[in-house]
Amino acid sequence: MAEKSKVLIIGGTGYIGKFIVEASVNAGHPTFALVRDNTFSDPAKAKLLGKFTSLGVTLLHGDIYKHESLVSAIKQVDVVISTVGSLQLADQTNIISAIKEAGNIKRFLPSEFGNDVDHVNAVEPAKSVFAIKAQIRRAIEAEGTPYTYVPSGFFASFLIPFLLPPGDKVTILGDGNVKAIFNKEEDIASYTIRGIDDPRTLNKTLLLMPPKNVCTFNEIVAFREKKLAKSLQKIYVSEEQLLKDIQATPVPYNIGLAINHSVFIKGDQTNFEIDPSKEVEASQLYPDVNYTPVEELL
Repeated sequence: MAEKSKVLIIGGTGYIGKFIVEASVNAGHPTFALVRDNTFSDPAKAKLLGKFTSLGVTLLHGDIYKHESLVSAIKQVDVVISTVGSLQLADQTNIISAIKEAGNIKRFLPSEFGNDVDHVNAVEPAKSVFAIKAQIRRAIEAEGTPYTYVPSGFFASFLIPFLLPPGDKVTILGDGNVKAIFNKEEDIASYTIRGIDDPRTLNKTLLLMPPKNVCTFNEIVAFREKKLAKSLQKIYVSEEQLLKDIQATPVPYNIGLAINHSVFIKGDQTNFEIDPSKEVEASQLYPDVNYTPVEELL
């Protein structure tokens, strides 16, 4: 068996980052987390760092704005996974530069974990967020850095409580018949880690589209009604109204609405054919991953 790659996660204490750290450890990879100095003084983050340490994660001091610390951390590993948040997306050029200087990285996974930004028809302000991710992709390719892109669809455990809040009413964007992708965070992390040493995912986009998690808003509502054994009152929001709501809503909530427009109106998560020369699908590559169907997650 080939030796497991050493993995550095940048942004490991963030929302999706912590799942990726655990998945890396569980898969047997020597796992490192780049940690800013002020993170250790944050009580909630310090508790998480303690958990990482108990799992055997090596904590490395540094951040993406300190070039020497970044290069030093990267030289210790084989794979770099970025899970930085939206405010740091553009600054991933610092990671690209450090990877180039280090000269030892077999794979870089930039922070994606959402829509595939090469297949979007978004309005502002989501359009600008997606454009930054696309620019990072092009910068990686221009440098010749080996990569895998992982657009994950929605974080199901995070989003579904917002889409289906408690009560007898549900708001449906558009007609509710556009397919979207809802993946549990632990499954996103598992698929991501499975892809880092796989030659089939090298310089490809690893799409996370397990069949039971590709469904319409109406289907999710039907799952909920089945579990509640009663019908919900459905309030439909037209595209015209949603566009007005995006304009009237303050930052950052307007970004979420614009992403929902991209997904539930334009169908951007599912309205394209997979191109085998550039894209592979995770559940087909790794049928042994026992992912959680969205109906079960409900």
